[in-house]
Amino acid sequence: MTIDRRRFVIAAAAALVSMRTQAQTPTMTDVITRPIPRGGERLPCVGLGTAWEYDRDSDATRSAAEAVLRALLDAGGKVVDTASTYGDAEAILGGAIAPQGWREGLFIATKVEAPDDAEFHRSLERLRVRSVDLLQLHNVHDAAQSLAKFRDWKAQALCRYIGVTSTYHNDFDAVASVLSREKPDFVQIDYSIDNRVAERRILPLAADTGAAVLTALPFGRARVFRAVRGKSVPDWATPFAASWAQFFLKYLLGDPRVTAVIPGTTNAAHMTDNAGAMHGRLPDAKERRRMLDYVARL
Repeated sequence: MTIDRRRFVIAAAAALVSMRTQAQTPTMTDVITRPIPRGGERLPCVGLGTAWEYDRDSDATRSAAEAVLRALLDAGGKVVDTASTYGDAEAILGGAIAPQGWREGLFIATKVEAPDDAEFHRSLERLRVRSVDLLQLHNVHDAAQSLAKFRDWKAQALCRYIGVTSTYHNDFDAVASVLSREKPDFVQIDYSIDNRVAERRILPLAADTGAAVLTALPFGRARVFRAVRGKSVPDWATPFAASWAQFFLKYLLGDPRVTAVIPGTTNAAHMTDNAGAMHGRLPDAKERRRMLDYVARL
């Protein structure tokens, strides 16, 4: 059988696309995990955030939640972060997790605004669980805030770990004070390649106090995607990043103090792409500096 040049080129291109797709498809055998400093339990380093994503209950939202959670689990992930204040998010997640029997495969984190029994038990009911893996005091704003009630809940086995959160830089002094005094198991802050306040203020303290770090808003509320719209990932970054999402997430994960990044999405394909950041190698220090320089020039 003969084949002309045009058909040969088309066939070769199709084969190359297939090979690249297979090479970029995550496998369960190379998941990057990070230890929780207190106890050493290892977590897959890419999870799911739910702020603003699942706040309104609808058939479409429930369907999206199930599909995204399935994509997370299929990629080897397990961290899911939500909050009592995220509208219907807890109830939507509970409605997706319980019927599928996914509870044991997930690391469920939620947040409450105050050490209030009613608020916390409402969260448990909405999530359809007896306990959560991580309970966080949300939006710390007062240096005197105490985690005593959270430790009581932990002693009652209603949560396995306790933590604090903030995405308000004006409150980072309060977060630092609570982190130093109360020594929670986790701290969650906003951190992206174009928003690195946490690198200077919170990450060093987390390392000193033995707190695991979750990073919210790793795409800077989509700012970083807007900056690279229409551009391809530079050739020098493709050995470790198959997409812009992986580029931005792997910059954060290149810092060993980061335990897990938790980008939010209602799109299963985006979840799979995000999860690709916990496969393959991470950028080294020199490559991270090059990533910063690249973004600074955009």
